[in-house]
Amino acid sequence: MWALRAPPLCRSSQRAWCWARWTASAGPNRGQKSSPDSRYRDTVLLPRSDFPVLLPGRLQPETEAEIQQKCGFSELYSWQRQRKTKQEFCLHDGPPYANGDPHVGHALNKILKDITNRFHVMRGYRVHYVPGWDCHGLPIELKALAEGGETEHLSPMEIRQKAKKFAEKVIEKQKSAFIRWGIMADWDNCYHTFDKKYEAKQLSIFHQLHEKGYVYQDYKPVFWSPSTNTALAEAEIEYNEQHVSRSAYVRFPLLKPPPKLASVIDGLPSVSLIIWTTQPWTIPANQAVCYMPNSEYSIVKCANTGESFIVAADRVQSIGAVLDTQFDEIATLKGTDLESGVCSHPTIPGKQSPLLPANHVTVSKGTGLVHTAPAHGMEDYSVASHHQLSMECLVDEEGRFTEATGSELQKKAVLEEGNEAVIQMLKAAKNFLKEEKCIHSYPYDWRTKKPVIIRASKQWFIDTGNLKAAAQEALKKVKCVPVSGMNRMLEMLDRRTYWCISRQRRWGVPIPVFYHKTTGESLMNRKSIEHVIKLVEQHGSDAWWTLPTEQLLSSEALAQAGKHDVHDYMQGQDVLDIWFDSGTSWAHVLEDAGERADLYLEGKDQLGGWFQSSLLTSVAVQKKAPFRALMVHGFTLGEKGEKMSKSIGNVVDPDVVINGGSDHSTEPPYGADILRWWVAESNVFTEVLIGPAVLNSARDDINKLRNTLRFVLGNLAGFNPEVDSVPTSEMYLIDQYMLHLLQGYANKVTQAYKEYDYSRVIRLLQAFHARELSSFYFSIVKDRLYCEEEKDLKRRSCQTALAEVLDTVVRSFAPLLPHLAEEVFQYLPYRKESDSVFRTGWMNTSPVWKKPGLEEAVEGACAIRDAFLGSIAGKNALQYQVVLAIEPGLLFELMEVLQHEECSSTSQLNEIMMASQTTLLTELPRDVDTDDIIKGTFLINLEGGDIREESSYKVVVLPATKSKCLRCRRYTADSAETPCARCMKILGGK
Repeated sequence: MWALRAPPLCRSSQRAWCWARWTASAGPNRGQKSSPDSRYRDTVLLPRSDFPVLLPGRLQPETEAEIQQKCGFSELYSWQRQRKTKQEFCLHDGPPYANGDPHVGHALNKILKDITNRFHVMRGYRVHYVPGWDCHGLPIELKALAEGGETEHLSPMEIRQKAKKFAEKVIEKQKSAFIRWGIMADWDNCYHTFDKKYEAKQLSIFHQLHEKGYVYQDYKPVFWSPSTNTALAEAEIEYNEQHVSRSAYVRFPLLKPPPKLASVIDGLPSVSLIIWTTQPWTIPANQAVCYMPNSEYSIVKCANTGESFIVAADRVQSIGAVLDTQFDEIATLKGTDLESGVCSHPTIPGKQSPLLPANHVTVSKGTGLVHTAPAHGMEDYSVASHHQLSMECLVDEEGRFTEATGSELQKKAVLEEGNEAVIQMLKAAKNFLKEEKCIHSYPYDWRTKKPVIIRASKQWFIDTGNLKAAAQEALKKVKCVPVSGMNRMLEMLDRRTYWCISRQRRWGVPIPVFYHKTTGESLMNRKSIEHVIKLVEQHGSDAWWTLPTEQLLSSEALAQAGKHDVHDYMQGQDVLDIWFDSGTSWAHVLEDAGERADLYLEGKDQLGGWFQSSLLTSVAVQKKAPFRALMVHGFTLGEKGEKMSKSIGNVVDPDVVINGGSDHSTEPPYGADILRWWVAESNVFTEVLIGPAVLNSARDDINKLRNTLRFVLGNLAGFNPEVDSVPTSEMYLIDQYMLHLLQGYANKVTQAYKEYDYSRVIRLLQAFHARELSSFYFSIVKDRLYCEEEKDLKRRSCQTALAEVLDTVVRSFAPLLPHLAEEVFQYLPYRKESDSVFRTGWMNTSPVWKKPGLEEAVEGACAIRDAFLGSIAGKNALQYQVVLAIEPGLLFELMEVLQHEECSSTSQLNEIMMASQTTLLTELPRDVDTDDIIKGTFLINLEGGDIREESSYKVVVLPATKSKCLRCRRYTADSAETPCARCMKILGGK
């Protein structure tokens, strides 16, 4: 029926005799010494280990550096790549940007990746992980140029050389930090987006996109950064929620009434439309006023001036309040009634602005009528394309008005004095109604932290409108952790109709296009791109700026284009967007992994960045996502949830965390494992907080873990598992029970790792070592470990369990804390020279550890023990003896497995009770005072619920009747002057 069998029941008369003997001599001896006699101190087997419970000061980082060297951290990646196994795990490293010092954001990302990789290595996989760096782009170019010297007249190659040198310096600094954090990789074979082979592969992907018709050139509005003179993709934009704009209410006089309103308007002295804009500088570029066809509009009369206006019906009262006037409604009309109307341009005499329908118009704010400048708005551009309006841009690359705007505006910065100049022009034309400060969300250049504008220019684009449906379908087949990341990315893709891939810079991979010197016509075809790719393979992208056009543009390419003279052409000066740079990394880095990774793991900003650019390029070329799973983590913040800032003084430098600051009293050296613990214990799917309190807490947690590990190591002294292990079936039940718990722990931990839930691993680890081990198991088995004969089977049973516990627990946290794991292995009493946590596999538990009836036997005893200890709260349990009366049945049979005799001070049951002696009866004698009886029940559930039985039990607590043993301190000695019988037997040979 179940595995644990009890011996036959003893007769109750025998148990009553034992009871009578105790009650006759009740009462413990008093006034005994609290410590063992010095004669016996050396006979007690106290824990022995040199493993330090604390590593204060510089010892922690110094020990970690020594362990990295001694345990072959630098060789681990190459070692595991040489293993012969069919199991492969590929994590593709999203390249960090090579423009600054390593920071805690890097630490969060790299450590999460390393935990994942080390887990798979220990599970027997060959891990494919190639670290890389994103090396091109404006931020690097700007920082390189800011390092000093004259930069205004530098040639493109001089700029590129400076930028590359700067990137290389940053890469080495970041690489050193990553190695110190314990990140496993082949650091001599990384990828860089400025490598010749990488650039050639990138242009090969561009070529394939061009061949498939996804690449095109067009004149349209894009995000433009006046602070860096280049177009930006949406992924390079961040929004300032507190931006202040000078919003304006502007009059557009009605020049030609809509036919449907002619009779209503006839006779009114003057009628104007009112628009509201947060960007008055765009008014000179106005080409139309748009309305919502299905909305209602009102013709109103101003009580102050008598003039008439047209605004959205729902906005009449709010606009009147803003303009500090009363509007009297004259008529209500549909948006469609405004068709074919024409307004006068508010600043340019003689210019007309037609009224046009548009679905992007909203009546929830503003006036329900939208000023439309096609060169400065995405929706405006759509309207202009449909109605063939002019899209001339009156703003140059520096964000200043061009000559075409006239002397009043020319060369004025549109976001500064240009705005003021336009407002003054509106006032002069008497078309300015009101100005208000508007605090709203506004796009900023993520590099310079300065506002951008929308500006029409000729750029190169990828047609994501025709790609996104396939990309969304491919994405739906990908596992995303957390799921919310998937939904957000799908939404982002849905809104994306094109991707601007051209940048007006020098430090990057060139767009391989040539332009006719006279007509400006572009030349780019299969032959021209293939030829450039070959040159880049040989010379790198520098070739675009160092080789003459006649070497860059082949005769075959000219012939394919139907042209003949290479001297009619010059190469383009735009470079590819760095998101295209990194977004094609799968083609180069994953070449030997089937061009697909098992996992991409990055911060949430990459949902619109690297994740998306990788997905789009891969789906376009190979019709599948380049990843099977995505993991998305949050950003790092100060421990109060605030952004890190030097001015606030809350910036956490990983190097200072590891090695300490100038003052170790305020910035102590914690070592790298503290950083790794912080990463693992955090809920990384939200914002991740870090600061002194967080780090101190992590240090305390690790020190508690070290204390547990030291206890186990100390009690394994003199034990060799190969020789001294006890077969599971012969072990004490409490030891078997620990193995049973250990198997459950190992299964839960493994599952948490598989789900990338590393904070759950930490919670499981803390609960297991603090509760199941320190508070429960250790307190029970100390007497057996310290006071039994060294080689006694009972002690070896416990050591067998401890050896399994240590091995399993250390392996369970090894991916999180590799330095500590390897350090523990250095102190194993039975360590072999070749032993390494990461080269000897994952946790190895046995199904034999789960035995029917085992859990019920121990937990039943523990339930009774808790009732006993609860009745003597705060007192020493060894000063008491307990009498248990359990009605005949399953619970009694289980307790008899733990204690065969009626009364015992050495049984497994008594060990669990932690009393001086335990008596097991089926019923209590009649003369027991009922007030002293503790009652309880315990439900036994066996064989999946097929066997269920609730048993009642009674506990009587009595003072110990014997003296305190001079050796083991238990109240089991016949005399205060001599050890107890158990200790006397052990001492017999000594």
